[in-house]
Amino acid sequence: MESSIDVLMAAEEKMGKCVEFLQHELNGLRTGKASPSLVENINIDYYGSSTRLRDISNISTPEPRLIVISPFDPSSLGAIEKGINAANIGITPLNDGRLIRVPIPELSEDRRKDLVKVGGRATEEQRVAVRNVRRDANEQLKALQKNGKITEDDRDESLEEVQKLTDDHIKKMDSMLIAKEKEVMEV
Repeated sequence: MESSIDVLMAAEEKMGKCVEFLQHELNGLRTGKASPSLVENINIDYYGSSTRLRDISNISTPEPRLIVISPFDPSSLGAIEKGINAANIGITPLNDGRLIRVPIPELSEDRRKDLVKVGGRATEEQRVAVRNVRRDANEQLKALQKNGKITEDDRDESLEEVQKLTDDHIKKMDSMLIAKEKEVMEV
């Protein structure tokens, strides 16, 4: 790193990736509503190689409680059905010979609470990741100042900026979690 700006830009990029990862994790939580993100990343054994479901089929949600998977290759129906069952996400696929229908059952109160806890754990993991990025950036800024590449004032200003970035990204994550909790607990 050559300057405090480089450190800040790298920290912001890494923190942004933590937020994106959390969004992806929260999208994968089942809420009782059908969503392609529930199944699109399931790995299917397709002609001997592990392939994501979204790469070998069209996934749609024609109704709020139904996911329809239409494979590009009809001979892969059995493998898709097996892959969904193996993913152990609490849904059972129905194969009609042309497509796979995945009805989404109503969530029980206990299951909803469990999903909220899973979302909370995922959010906390990403908060820790953001704090680790902050720690690394702070160390780099202190090293730059020690090596004479930036002044003490620049270092202090940059440390404040890193803290502001950290607070902003954690606030984003918290609001994402609150929205997901509301969505999961909605009956």
